[in-house]
Amino acid sequence: MQNPLPLSERIVYEDNHLLVINKLPTEIVQEDKTGDVSLLSQLKDFIKQRDNKIGNVFLEVIHRIDRPVSGLVMFAKTSKALSKFNEILREQKIQKIYLAVVQNKPPKEKDTLEHYIVRNTQKNKSKAFLKETKGSKKAILSYELIAKSERYYLLRIILITGRHHQIRAQLSAINCPIKGDIKYGYPRTNPGGYIHLHSYQLEFEHPIKNETIKLSCRPAFYDKLWSEVFFDKF
Repeated sequence: MQNPLPLSERIVYEDNHLLVINKLPTEIVQEDKTGDVSLLSQLKDFIKQRDNKIGNVFLEVIHRIDRPVSGLVMFAKTSKALSKFNEILREQKIQKIYLAVVQNKPPKEKDTLEHYIVRNTQKNKSKAFLKETKGSKKAILSYELIAKSERYYLLRIILITGRHHQIRAQLSAINCPIKGDIKYGYPRTNPGGYIHLHSYQLEFEHPIKNETIKLSCRPAFYDKLWSEVFFDKF
């Protein structure tokens, strides 16, 4: 990952209720066992300094993306907003669109995938099955092949359910592991350990402002495939 944008330039949307940021693939959204500083903590410190706030800053995660994934992440700036956004998430009223680079051509240029995901918490990994199995949760996404290069294919993915590592596991199940994702079958890592999966677009009805919000962003760092090969495709 080269030339990442600073935090202040990665805020895609902000109002009194909501903040949406373009996450770098090195960042964790919330603290975990690694002890690394989270994006949530960075944003709280940033807001505190920027707005000269006294006391604690209220900021809570609305949804998460995996550490090696880049792109849009939402945070609530008030408890009312957190409650409202959690409700529209439960009701699947937020459209989430991702971009993924894979090396193998998918079986169809456009398709809807339905699997049953089983999560292995010890290995922090999920597996996609075609039939319902013990402990599984149904996972649905739609994909479309939107571009290709000499070696790679660019997929546009609409995430319909939100399961653990869902896109990674489902694409692996159709023999299309994401570039750099060795956990799900890609043969090599990317420099820096990130994978070519990007949370590209969010569209939703703002539950407090009652207006449609549509946000999108390109990766906030230089990568040859994102920045040169596929830069005009999204």
